[in-house]
Amino acid sequence: MKYTLLIYQGSTPTPDDPDAWEAMAEERKQEVYRGYQALSRAPGYEPGPWMEGPEMATTVRVQDDQVLTTDGPFAELKEAIGGLFTIDVDDLDAAIEWAAKVPAARFGGAVEIRPKRQGSY
Repeated sequence: MKYTLLIYQGSTPTPDDPDAWEAMAEERKQEVYRGYQALSRAPGYEPGPWMEGPEMATTVRVQDDQVLTTDGPFAELKEAIGGLFTIDVDDLDAAIEWAAKVPAARFGGAVEIRPKRQGSY
């Protein structure tokens, strides 16, 4: 079964935030790199699209037939999606094991797992 894993960075430092990243211990940085590299090399892994940071987002809503746009994510920045990928595994338990290996899940963020919908709309 295919699952999409949505990575919420939370307070996890990334190289996109040089000050926070540089303040992190070198051992922790290497752990983050190794974690993502291991995931990307595992069988069943399908990378998601590269995205700009949440500060580049535009949120669109329609209210009373009027299109409303807001700069930035609708969710609080700490809850914004930092990336996503798809895996092909046997069941939800296997997807949970994958999610637990995502560095963001261990360092202040979270990973949301959603089964891929079969068919089309």
